[in-house]
Amino acid sequence: MSAETLASREVPKKENRFKVWRQTRPFWAGLFTMLGGVPIAYLPYGDMRLGNVTLAMATTAGAGALIIGVLLITLGLTMWFQPVVRVFAGVASIVLALVSIPVSNFGGLVIGFLLALVGGAMSASWAPAPPVEETEETAETGEADATGETRPVPAAEAEHDGGPEFPAHGAYGTGTETTIDAKGGRNSAG
Repeated sequence: MSAETLASREVPKKENRFKVWRQTRPFWAGLFTMLGGVPIAYLPYGDMRLGNVTLAMATTAGAGALIIGVLLITLGLTMWFQPVVRVFAGVASIVLALVSIPVSNFGGLVIGFLLALVGGAMSASWAPAPPVEETEETAETGEADATGETRPVPAAEAEHDGGPEFPAHGAYGTGTETTIDAKGGRNSAG
């Protein structure tokens, strides 16, 4: 399945659409990255009240923290909706999480820093699942074509291992040995 293929076309049941959508992209990486952006952006502007005492955490770098938080939320959404750029988004999230330590109250009191760091690492290391291989039952009975009907598998196709097919050593006509097709694709130097 390529990045352009919509996963919802392949799933007939409505309740499975979210599950398939979630499994075809770095869902948890995007969620952790967005959750990490919230405390980084909010804490420099927030305040806590403890009885009659107001504890303000406002800093002079509030605008920088807001920008980092918004960028982390944007990168989390990018991981969800554009999984092709997951490595870039993951590395950018890690860099922004590291920058948030001096800029945004120790990275949103370390909570936002850790969430963004884990989300970025998960995104950079995520890879799409390999395509589903056909089961033994389908291989024995036949293959389904585009219309959904099964057709018998010819013996030549059933025994083929999927590797490249090269003709016998002298199968090509005479030609120069510097061509690509000489000797079944193998060149001799000299």
